[in-house]
Amino acid sequence: MIVLRKRIHEMKMVERNYEPSADWMEWEKRYYTSYDSIICDVLGVLQSMLMNTRPSVVLGMVVLVVFSLPASAAFLVLHAADVIKRIVETEIRI
Repeated sequence: MIVLRKRIHEMKMVERNYEPSADWMEWEKRYYTSYDSIICDVLGVLQSMLMNTRPSVVLGMVVLVVFSLPASAAFLVLHAADVIKRIVETEIRI
């Protein structure tokens, strides 16, 4: 499926005779046309690494990522609430 999407994207790029926007940075112009192939290569490497790993390790990694993201978001929200609370307290004192 990824390869099919990559080929469709390449065909659309050829049909459009792609010209990047003038306000784009050089690295954006360089990577935009090959973005799909870069993602396909990265996912292929990730998939081969995961296929050579024990299933329990892979599940452990997935669980770690799934639980760490909400925990990080909660930490940021609580920290932001504390900062806002301190700002409001200092404005009340003034």
